[in-house]
Amino acid sequence: MQLLQKDKLPTILLIFLGSLSWSLTMVKSGIIYPYGMGFWGPNGHDGIWHIALINHLAKGSFEMPIFAGERIRNYHIGFDLTLAWIHKLTNIPAHNLYFQVLPPILAILVGYLTYKFVLAWRGSKTEAFWATFFVYFAGDFGWIVTLVRNGNFGGESLFWSQQAVSTLVNPPFAMSLVLILASLIFLLKLTEKFNIKYLLLCILLFGVLAQIKIYAGILMLGALGLTIPYSLLRYKNVAKVFIIGVILVASAVFSLLLFLPLNSGSQKMVVFQPFWFLETMMAVSDRFGWQKFYEALMNYKTGHIWIKLIPAYIVAFIIFFVGNMGMRVIGLYSVLREGMQKRLGEIDVFLLGVALLGTLLPMCILQTGTPWNTIQFFYYSLFVFAIYTGVWVGRFAERAKMTHISVYDPRIWLIILITIPTTLSTLMNSYLPGRPPAKISNQELEALNFLKSQENGVVLTYPFDKYKADLAVNNPPRPLYLYESTAYVSAFSGKVVFLENEVNLDITGFQWRHRREQSKIPLTSYDKSEVSGFLTKNKIKYLYLVLSQTPVFGQRFRLGESQLGLKNIFENNEVVIYRVN
Repeated sequence: MQLLQKDKLPTILLIFLGSLSWSLTMVKSGIIYPYGMGFWGPNGHDGIWHIALINHLAKGSFEMPIFAGERIRNYHIGFDLTLAWIHKLTNIPAHNLYFQVLPPILAILVGYLTYKFVLAWRGSKTEAFWATFFVYFAGDFGWIVTLVRNGNFGGESLFWSQQAVSTLVNPPFAMSLVLILASLIFLLKLTEKFNIKYLLLCILLFGVLAQIKIYAGILMLGALGLTIPYSLLRYKNVAKVFIIGVILVASAVFSLLLFLPLNSGSQKMVVFQPFWFLETMMAVSDRFGWQKFYEALMNYKTGHIWIKLIPAYIVAFIIFFVGNMGMRVIGLYSVLREGMQKRLGEIDVFLLGVALLGTLLPMCILQTGTPWNTIQFFYYSLFVFAIYTGVWVGRFAERAKMTHISVYDPRIWLIILITIPTTLSTLMNSYLPGRPPAKISNQELEALNFLKSQENGVVLTYPFDKYKADLAVNNPPRPLYLYESTAYVSAFSGKVVFLENEVNLDITGFQWRHRREQSKIPLTSYDKSEVSGFLTKNKIKYLYLVLSQTPVFGQRFRLGESQLGLKNIFENNEVVIYRVN
């Protein structure tokens, strides 16, 4: 009954609407439709990768499911381990957990914990309400650019960073927000009054973050480090500084113990390349795409014309920062004003440390293989300034003697109207259309379920063919083998694949290109001994080939199955599966 009190109904409605908008990016994927299992947005790649990990970890195996014979490395598997444990406990299929069950839970938790944290921190229900609103609905200014250029709404990642609406598309990021908010609530209580339980919970939550999302772990520990000297100089409270120091050291040790066993060589995957995001934002047509500015920037850089290069980078950074922030720039204004009035506390310094590091790190470093991955540092900066924007709007509303259920001031409505188009356009353009961009056909699902029932063994699949995929681009939904290099065979068969999902092999630092060339031997060679030797050497047990009524898309061997000693164990109109005798 307490939850249904009249003054809480607006907050409950906000959390419901925010969770619904976030969940719409996920819940339609992984469901079987007349054409097969559909996948919207990046779920046809990223979601499939996580499902492959979850299914294999649930077996107690740490073998890389997409690169047979190697162990998982250079990847934070905390999220996937959690779902693997839930999968084993409940027998709910991994794809249903990933797409339908966990997303609404994470969305509700982020909204609820945001409200509870800001309420405990600021003591204002109005500020907590508006902070929750901006965490759910804040967007960038990309929609204004696309509206002016093309006459339509869009442009969520025009300035590189994803926005609030896409939080659940990256579920480890969403889970990290839950842990961050919970740890902030405990840290807030701990700074008010020492309690050993809250101390241990802070250490646990901060420590486990690196295995959920490495970007979050780095930022949280870095922000704790920045908080210590501020607290010492500002408040001269040695006891409080000592407590924060204990959290920092213990969390760092705990993080390393969890992280290093699977990521001992991860430092080699980071390279120093400053301003890459600024340059590519200007250069690439599906980003901001100001080609003349990019050409001038490169000319200044090549000619070492510093007097022009430095202002050019500053302008590019302002476009990047303000473009991504959208109305969250109000939060930056609020923080700067608080800072000038010397009213920042330890929690402020911690949050600002996260935002500062989250902005600076992607400006300096990239990840080898997939350089744009480090933009995920900036997601946390957006999250922090969403909270501060809500705090400012809430404080403004209170000063105007308004409540969060009676908003009449046109300035607040203007902020809302500028904020929400990103959410609406992303949902309308990418997740609400009836037909998805990618699918697994019913025939392939039948084949994968059959393969799942067979004894364990390495599966050889046809290498991803980008040329064929480009030919099929105008005919959605495309089957996953004509969509992107994904992990769908390992994900839905539960088997380890010789080579699959080249994108994530790049991300995790595996040298896969030689293996790709090897995997073509059975498909192109007329030499029986060469093919048989390859199959034996690499312990290939199953061969999974997709047939097609369109010859250009079909997958075939040069030699016959009898010549290679293969046994046809499954065949339908789309798939044939062989077992190596």
